[in-house]
Amino acid sequence: MTHPPRYPRDFTGHGATPPAAHWPGGARVAISLVLNYEEGGENCLLHGDAQSEAFLSDIAGAQPWPGQRHWNMESIYDYGARAGFWRLHRLFASRALPLTIFGVATALARNPEQVAAMKEAGWEIASHGLKWVEHRDMPEAEERAQIKEAIRLHTEVVGTPPRGWYTGRCSLNTVRLTAETGAFDWISDTYDDDLPYWMEAGARDQLVIPYTLEANDMRFATAPGWVTGQDFGQYLIDSFDTLHAEGGRMFSVGLHCRLIGRPGKVAGLIRFLDHVAAKGGAWFATRGEIAAHWAAHHPHRRIERPSQMDRAAFITHFGGVFEHSPWIAERAFALELGPAHDSAIGLHNALARMFRSARPDERLGVLRAHPDLAGKLAQARRLTAESSTEQASVGLDALTDEERTSFETLNAAYVQKHGFPFIIAVRDNTKATILAAFHERLANDTDTEFTTACAQVERIAALRLKDMLP
Repeated sequence: MTHPPRYPRDFTGHGATPPAAHWPGGARVAISLVLNYEEGGENCLLHGDAQSEAFLSDIAGAQPWPGQRHWNMESIYDYGARAGFWRLHRLFASRALPLTIFGVATALARNPEQVAAMKEAGWEIASHGLKWVEHRDMPEAEERAQIKEAIRLHTEVVGTPPRGWYTGRCSLNTVRLTAETGAFDWISDTYDDDLPYWMEAGARDQLVIPYTLEANDMRFATAPGWVTGQDFGQYLIDSFDTLHAEGGRMFSVGLHCRLIGRPGKVAGLIRFLDHVAAKGGAWFATRGEIAAHWAAHHPHRRIERPSQMDRAAFITHFGGVFEHSPWIAERAFALELGPAHDSAIGLHNALARMFRSARPDERLGVLRAHPDLAGKLAQARRLTAESSTEQASVGLDALTDEERTSFETLNAAYVQKHGFPFIIAVRDNTKATILAAFHERLANDTDTEFTTACAQVERIAALRLKDMLP
């Protein structure tokens, strides 16, 4: 084993300053309208399942019926195909709005007229898996086989292979398995951002376009949820207005034929579309169009990630961040590192934790490992590369005889009083402010200076890491 277990979840994402989206036409928001087509792919004895469907319908508190067909449930799903789809088709086609279909392969196979209408409208038909069933307990080999069969059947029914994927009722393995196929321009089984992002799955750089479970008509069938079409419409309007004010964001809207396709519910969606048309600043796009735009403007760039390094590489890279103290990196390597520690700020936190939790004598050793400012080591050119560069950045490598004498006198007085060198993050200072701090800190008691020096050591480490990592 090359390193301890790593924490896989990414709490950082694009961070405090997301990349500029540069949506076409200067749009402030990219809107992705998604219609989930599941009718005919849900749990049903007719489909070889052991029970009826119980998810996302207008039947309150529905439960699966083992070994039985549920006529009411089937009828509600049938409404989505027979009436809801066509109501939505007329709405979007009349406004020439692009749509992404999340199409369950077995549902598409049972609905050829609807598929023909999708293709005629020019809508993007992405894969929504083989069947609209729960995957959480599905063995990995079985899920991999179902993904393969979904692609095959989709291609057979639609005429072209799917370029996007969303399972929905996914397992812990779904995102990795779909990425590993290398078949998709984008996958959407995440809900973790307002912008697309890249993930690395082995050698595959996979674009992820996060989806939504909140700006989604599914909440007509959940509690708490929407009661009227106006509830849903107002939520969409508020979301759009917030994203519009922020600018450079993406907004997914999730729809289902059997839900939003009902007359009272679709009225809220219409109000939202009218609001966007009146306000402007939106780019309505398929997820495939968004993926192509993001890949063109924000291609993925791989970096050597600290959380993925083996022990030797980690210590080689970061053992000198704290001056001559590789033991800090050695201890940090054993922490629960993950994506959060692949940035300068994140890794600094891990290293600083080990410095802060060290024994007082160990921390004193780190302080004493630092060279005097403009001292004998500098004159003999025996500083570390980092220290040499830092001191040179404020001219400490080119002092006058008078300045050198002043620094030597101050260094000697400081060490004699406190027992360790005067430490300051020179890159935050000038020659004048360093000298002023020298005089000021000479008057402090040693406990105060120990605390101050430790804080400066951490600051120096942070600046060094910013030279090394994003």
